[in-house]
Amino acid sequence: MASYNKKIIIITAPSGAGKTSITHYLLQKFPELAFSISAATRAPRENEVNGKDYYFMKTEEFQKKFKTMNLLNGKWYMKENIMEL
Repeated sequence: MASYNKKIIIITAPSGAGKTSITHYLLQKFPELAFSISAATRAPRENEVNGKDYYFMKTEEFQKKFKTMNLLNGKWYMKENIMEL
């Protein structure tokens, strides 16, 4: 079994600073990278696609999903993904 030294790259900056442009460049230049889709309670911007750029949801929906999370062995899981122990 191959052993990989995986890293996480976090790109953070104020709105409009070019995070998306940098991310798209890196994903194109380095196809071994993967993009993690975040959830947002704001409306999509022009050209943003739900489920591709963000999971766009209403604040109430976000809060409801957060309430269904459980901490198990130091990790957060959605209730529907936890098997009864």
